[in-house]
Amino acid sequence: MFGLVFFPIVAVGLATSIVRSPYQTEQGIVRNQPVPFGHEHHVGDLGLDCRHCHESVEKSAFAEIPSAEVCMGCHSEVWRDSPMLAPVRESFQSGTSIKWTRVHDLPDYVYFNHSIHIHKGVACESCHGRVDKMPMMYRDASLQMSWCLDCHRHPETNRRVGDAVFAMGAVEDAVATGKTAESKTNCSYCHR
Repeated sequence: MFGLVFFPIVAVGLATSIVRSPYQTEQGIVRNQPVPFGHEHHVGDLGLDCRHCHESVEKSAFAEIPSAEVCMGCHSEVWRDSPMLAPVRESFQSGTSIKWTRVHDLPDYVYFNHSIHIHKGVACESCHGRVDKMPMMYRDASLQMSWCLDCHRHPETNRRVGDAVFAMGAVEDAVATGKTAESKTNCSYCHR
């Protein structure tokens, strides 16, 4: 009788632990990329704004991956002969896109719109983490439904005003206080 109660509880607990583990969520795991792009250097050291490379983030559902033309805007002058940047130069010359490995990849049945979140004041680092401290990009959050729902139920903790949405770290006087944040937890908002 004890086994009929004990073993199912242990099995459910074990399954839940595995589903929420970094093995399953890929949280904290650096993905191999064709070019070792360092957000820490570009955002942290050089102070580039997210929009410099991800130009469509404010007006599109997708935060586009920058084209080789964007990269070559700087790298035609700086590190232009670096062997590490050979795939960027080749992409620029041939007009073919670099095959980046997605880090923040949601399931196909989930609809996510970057521009709506940006316009509502959700800070980039709320989902992507402190990219200014990441030598190589990794998934900072689990991106599981429970994580999304936590933010949707309490959005005030992740909202900022103005350009502070794109800033990294604590931003004085930029938290969107006083603004009421309507909770959007209807299933059809994300599952279409």
